[in-house]
Amino acid sequence: MNSSDGGAADAGDTPRSTGDTGRPRSGPRATYPERSETAQSRRRWFIALSVLVVGAGVALAAIGYTKFSTADVTGEVTGYEIIDDSTVAVQFTVERSDPGKAAACVVRGRSRDGGETGRREILIPADSAERIGVRTEVTTSRPPVIGEVFGCTTDVPAYLRPSVR
Repeated sequence: MNSSDGGAADAGDTPRSTGDTGRPRSGPRATYPERSETAQSRRRWFIALSVLVVGAGVALAAIGYTKFSTADVTGEVTGYEIIDDSTVAVQFTVERSDPGKAAACVVRGRSRDGGETGRREILIPADSAERIGVRTEVTTSRPPVIGEVFGCTTDVPAYLRPSVR
């Protein structure tokens, strides 16, 4: 073997430079040098990164669950009635986890093309019942075909709160 294929240099070969480090200059050993890391250290890095990724995933899942798991208040349509070409009556139930808190619901009417043609915000005052039925009328700009609850919240806007005197 000679130094051109990465093997040991023959006794007659002389180094080409005085700063020869003993590493092959060509051949497979020069192209693919030996790794300085051991298999055990690579395994440790893999395990550490895997634990970090799994931990981050669990943290994100926990944050998402606490933020989006259950709503404090929900509204569900139980029926609607088309009163005339510009009014729809919507009947719905509101369910609150804390009935002592007031809630606000947005109720809307929609036309045949699916567009929203009327909207109304309703204050649901604090009560002792967790589930309460509500009926309201929504005025529309075009003939309505359906009435629905867009959403409910416990963050009641100031203009819906009753004035305190």
